[in-house]
Formats: sequence, C-alpha cells, structure tokens
Amino acid sequence: MHSHKLIAALALAAGLAAPAVLAASPATATAMAANCRVELYDIDNLNVDERDGKDELRFLVGGNLFPNNGYVNMRNGDDADPADFGNPSTVVGNSGSVSFSLREVTPPVVGSGDSLGSISVSGSSVCAPLATNAVDYVEDFIDGTDETFYSYQVKLKVTGL
Repeated sequence: MHSHKLIAALALAAGLAAPAVLAASPATATAMAANCRVELYDIDNLNVDERDGKDELRFLVGGNLFPNNGYVNMRNGDDADPADFGNPSTVVGNSGSVSFSLREVTPPVVGSGDSLGSISVSGSSVCAPLATNAVDYVEDFIDGTDETFYSYQVKLKVTGL
C-alpha cells in the first residue's frame, strides 16, 4: 500500500520538477558576427584571348595589391588558388562593403595595372546575417573586353567574426 503512494508521490514530483528544470535552462543563443573576414577562395579562367594566350593578373583589395610582388599568369581553363595570389583578404563590417578588383598588368613593369572588373561583398546583406564562425560564399563572373575578350569566375569566402 505504501509503495503505491510512494510511486504516485514520485510521479507527481517528477511531473512538477521537469517543467521547472526546462524553464530554468537558458536558451542557447548564437552570437551574430559584428565583422566578417572576406578572402579569395577561388578564381577560374574561362576565356582569355591574348596573343600570348595568358593574362598577367593581380587583385587590388583595400588599397593593397596581391600578390605583393609580381603577378599570376592565367591561361584558358586555369584554376588559381588564394596562395597563388598571396592569400588576399580583408575585414568588412556589417554596414560597410569591400571589393576585390581583378587587375591585368603588363610586364616587365608591374604596377596596379588595368581593372578588368570587381566582385563585391556587402556587409549588410552578407555579413550581418552570419553567426560568429559561420561561412558564406559570394561568387560572380568578371568578363569584358579590354583590348581582347576575357572571362573569369571569382569566388570569395566570407566568415563571421
């Protein structure tokens, strides 16, 4: 007889305690990124129509040229990695924007070259929705005619900080 009362009392206590424990546990909040790191992830040459069959390229990011010294040769179908360009990256805030300007240089004098086009990241639309350490990608085509036809596919990696 006592065991029935004990079981009923335990069941009642467990039923009352469980909601209190659930209510007491804090909700897990995800910290939103205040800034984001934006870095070159990939660049593919889809077409270059130069006599020598290649473009000599650099990126201009936040006033800095990448690679620091020199340039990267790209021919039709080439796939270049961030390390080829000296790992270009910068930081953007939630209300700012940043552009990666693809530049063609003419050796042997390697300066800032001519702009072939840019790919941009808007802090408010790409960075602001990201949680800390979350990743998103921005991809675009840069193509046109600057003396001859060119086409590149550029992909940037955006990481919430």
